[in-house]
Amino acid sequence: MIKDTDVYKIGRVGKPHGVKGEVQVQIDDDVFDRVGADYLVLRIDGILVPFFMEEYRFKSDEIALVTFCDIDSAEKVRELTGCEVFFPRSLADEVEHDLTYAELVGYELTDSNTGKTIGTIEAVDDATENILFELDNGLLIPAPEELIEEVDTECRKVTVAVPEGLLDGSFC
Repeated sequence: MIKDTDVYKIGRVGKPHGVKGEVQVQIDDDVFDRVGADYLVLRIDGILVPFFMEEYRFKSDEIALVTFCDIDSAEKVRELTGCEVFFPRSLADEVEHDLTYAELVGYELTDSNTGKTIGTIEAVDDATENILFELDNGLLIPAPEELIEEVDTECRKVTVAVPEGLLDGSFC
């Protein structure tokens, strides 16, 4: 069984492309530039399910056209439309590279000023220039590279210098 900690989100399944089962996948990560993979993982009804790929190609920087094994019609693709797409951490870890923000989801976040654990990173908001870690306790913590002091991939822990006053409620 695949667990959430075994994968990280890289995108979402879009609409069918043609009638032979090819699907558009919105990709938020450059993982395909670094690592080859035989399969991707999709969340279907809350369960992580591996789907092996026959082939893939890029339509643009953000759109990959993927043909999954045994998905051979537009009707079957429509059943997958909207599913979140994940990449196996084990494959990404095989190649030496700078971690992407998406790979940090699930990591524990620690404040370097106090040494205390703040929470677990549930998502990364990179919709604006000001990147934020969204934590499991509802906090939003600024995540520019200059505040990230250490990333421990073995312990799955990120240490950041949280701006003064942000955690004590005086930052309003």
